[in-house]
Amino acid sequence: MITPGYRARWQGTEYEASPDGDLVRLYGADPAPGFDEVRPGRYRRIVPTGELEWFGYLHVTGRLDGAPVILLAERGDELLAEYVGGRAPVAEALGLPAVEPGVYRGWVRRARVADVGHLRTGP
Repeated sequence: MITPGYRARWQGTEYEASPDGDLVRLYGADPAPGFDEVRPGRYRRIVPTGELEWFGYLHVTGRLDGAPVILLAERGDELLAEYVGGRAPVAEALGLPAVEPGVYRGWVRRARVADVGHLRTGP
């Protein structure tokens, strides 16, 4: 599953996260002490950033026909891929449209993407 976004590790567990100044909202799918249910199957706890073991962003990476991409979303048998190789002719050959100057992004068949992995950024 393609799920890029903020993540935080708190008390040894990694959570989806959302920064809010000096606080971070942690989200989980299961009930846990101190977490409030915000909707069925979604629980939230707000903690000070100083309590976190790690906070950063998780990028999902891959190779589209051999070229480096980040994967932003999925729908059915397609992935939303953004080329990160920095060469416009390569992006154009991949069939990715320019969504703004220097940014090439588009929906591609999942079968074209290999070497899917995760890249964490943050302290």
